[in-house]
Amino acid sequence: MALTPRHTPPDDRPRTSRPTPPSAAQANEAIRAFVDAQAGQDWSSVESAAYEVLLIEWAAATRGVTGDIIEAA
Repeated sequence: MALTPRHTPPDDRPRTSRPTPPSAAQANEAIRAFVDAQAGQDWSSVESAAYEVLLIEWAAATRGVTGDIIEAA
């Protein structure tokens, strides 16, 4: 039995790059700006969820960072 190679069609679709995640400093600044903008107001569930996303981005940005201590807002 002879084996023949499979030919796959070329993938001509343009490749999209993923957005670069923010640095820890950028994520921290986004948190500060968000909290400052909401100062003195009760947060809606949407605002709380947005804040949580910012915290997750900050945590991801700080993984593996050595040296300087970075504090969340």
